[in-house]
Amino acid sequence: MSLTDLLAVARGDKPADLLLRGGRLVNVFSGTIEEADIAIYGERIAGIGPGYRAEKIVDLRGAYISPGLIDAHVHIESSLCVPAQFAAAILPSGVTSAVVDPHEIANVAGLAGVRFMAESSRGLPLRVVVMAPSAVPATPMETSGAALDVADLATLLAEGSVHGLAELMNFPGVVNGDPDVLAKIAAFAGRPRDGHAPALTGHALNAYAAAGVQTEHECTTVEEAAEKLARGFYILIREATNAHNLHILLPLITPANHRRICFCTDDRQPGDLLDQGSVDYMLREAIAYGIDPVVAFRLVTLNSAECYGLHDRGALAPGRLADLMVCDDLTAPRARQVYAGGRLVAEDGRLVADISLASPPLPEAIAGTMRVAWETIDLHIPALGERVRVIGSLENQLVTEERILPATIVDGEAVADPARDLLKMAVIERHTASGGQSLGFIQGIGLQRGALAGTVAHDHHNLVLVGADDASMLTAAQAIKEMGGGLAIAEGERVLARLPLPVAGLMSDQPVAAVAAAYDELLAAAAELGSPLHDPFMAMSFMALEVIPKLKLTDKGLVDVEKFGFVDLFVDENEWSVRGEKRET
Repeated sequence: MSLTDLLAVARGDKPADLLLRGGRLVNVFSGTIEEADIAIYGERIAGIGPGYRAEKIVDLRGAYISPGLIDAHVHIESSLCVPAQFAAAILPSGVTSAVVDPHEIANVAGLAGVRFMAESSRGLPLRVVVMAPSAVPATPMETSGAALDVADLATLLAEGSVHGLAELMNFPGVVNGDPDVLAKIAAFAGRPRDGHAPALTGHALNAYAAAGVQTEHECTTVEEAAEKLARGFYILIREATNAHNLHILLPLITPANHRRICFCTDDRQPGDLLDQGSVDYMLREAIAYGIDPVVAFRLVTLNSAECYGLHDRGALAPGRLADLMVCDDLTAPRARQVYAGGRLVAEDGRLVADISLASPPLPEAIAGTMRVAWETIDLHIPALGERVRVIGSLENQLVTEERILPATIVDGEAVADPARDLLKMAVIERHTASGGQSLGFIQGIGLQRGALAGTVAHDHHNLVLVGADDASMLTAAQAIKEMGGGLAIAEGERVLARLPLPVAGLMSDQPVAAVAAAYDELLAAAAELGSPLHDPFMAMSFMALEVIPKLKLTDKGLVDVEKFGFVDLFVDENEWSVRGEKRET
């Protein structure tokens, strides 16, 4: 497509390829609904208004037509699918662009992982905007499969694999001026730079902003989000599978500040994407809450495009990409048709575009990632005291509590006690076969029997086990070994359900519907074993993430995130006396 021809179509001198006639245009520039035809040439909008000719005409008969939706921050790996199948899941919802951070696969496979995601996304009707993972590993308190320094990130930028700098999770490093962190920020001068600073406030927040960080998606209260917005951050309101922040933060949005707010999903499992949706679900919920529909559309189109400097999309205007969503009801918009680059890619909730791309053999760095010293796994915890620190998992939140509880001791060992919802947790290193592992206890998962296991464990993605007894935990771990990575649930010596994830131990290469069905079997088995959670596997995957408060477990030990250091599992009498905490009864 030449600019000369595009201008000829725009002038009306040359017929368009496609004319969408009789639609009601959601104009996110003017804030109005405009009755207008849309002329498309190649992958661009050529003109808006009456009098255009075209080789093909589609009569919209008064339907609303909006820009394609944009997910402002998402980890494709959390869909458990490779990029093509992730696209198949969200294109029918009207999502035509996604800003992605591949730091999950980067923590397993380094540069090879980032390049795999970028190359696998090329040619898809979904526009995948890849950001450079800034924290691989997230902290020194974990063992990852790779490390990316500023030279690596600069290489990715120079070769065109990435667009900006992904979430700066090492916010203490930013605030305190760590030279390595600041070098990464400097390497992306003039590019978008994402934040990740849960509960940061006051002078420390000022320092974070002064470093050039531009977005924040970790807000959990209106007060936190309002302070960060006032300090210049774009606020990315998140509604993930395990972090439900949307309804809490909707009161933040006002006519005065809404242009600095975007929507994102961050981490969503395949069933939620297929059943509930992506940011289209957030759009509907915002409108139902009472936000003006055109304002709500801005949150998932123009705002996100401007936040990331994607000025070729996010609105319906001449010269912009013809990424469009057609819907019949502006009060509860659901995509009837979705166009990407002027081509119909989805209709009535079904994908009609061909996304079957030739997949080359997986490189060893991505296919052979399960390196565990299986013979060294030991789940026994000798009782070194009467009380233990317990991770308090909170439903629908990534933050946890630190709970000091009496240990259940049997034959000199601290053991799981499902009657008190006190489960054992293990994190086992799986990248170098070092034999490294740590053990602890967790509440909030709710299993009454059996065990969960998985190689999806943000952000290091070591092997994590959570269970009501050691035998079940070992059986689940054996299932992971046999699959070469994945998710499993077991009771005693019996594996109840499993999902192989051969791509870096994080993703399946199967169709998204098949992945969702297998995942549903895992969730059903977890419910049978007593877990009341919507998704205990997603909850478990964040219990090893030592950059979100309060207490987390990595392969190196139990981490107090607020102190940014390790703490002992057992609490001695002196510490107990100083803390003066109430005993559990």
